[in-house]
Amino acid sequence: MRGRRRTERLAVNGEINVVSLIDVMMLLMVIFMITAPIMQGGVDVALPRADVAPLEPKSGVVVTVDRDGRIFVDDVPFAFEEFAGGVKALVERKGGGGVYLRADEGVPYGTVVRLVAAMKAQGITEVGLVAEPESPQ
Repeated sequence: MRGRRRTERLAVNGEINVVSLIDVMMLLMVIFMITAPIMQGGVDVALPRADVAPLEPKSGVVVTVDRDGRIFVDDVPFAFEEFAGGVKALVERKGGGGVYLRADEGVPYGTVVRLVAAMKAQGITEVGLVAEPESPQ
């Protein structure tokens, strides 16, 4: 017996093994689920809740004040004096879309008023206060 002849080849398997593809897809899904919250970025603050309408996304500078009173402009920390002197240049560099002020609910009202007054002194009139919408009860 000479074995198989050359004309008697194995039949071609036309099925696709999708198990390995599903494994890769599940791994990518887990990676995206873990990294998505990290990608949001920003300074972590507990925004006050109010009956507000959602903001239309526009370009602008995001100013954040955390619970300790530290000021951040687009995640870069600033002292109050630096902020008050250079906020107009920061807004103009970003395209002049206005300012969104995010302040932690534990920040004293006086701190927020000082920031808004510093922006007004620099000629910035478009200042939006950011809040979390109240959850329906």
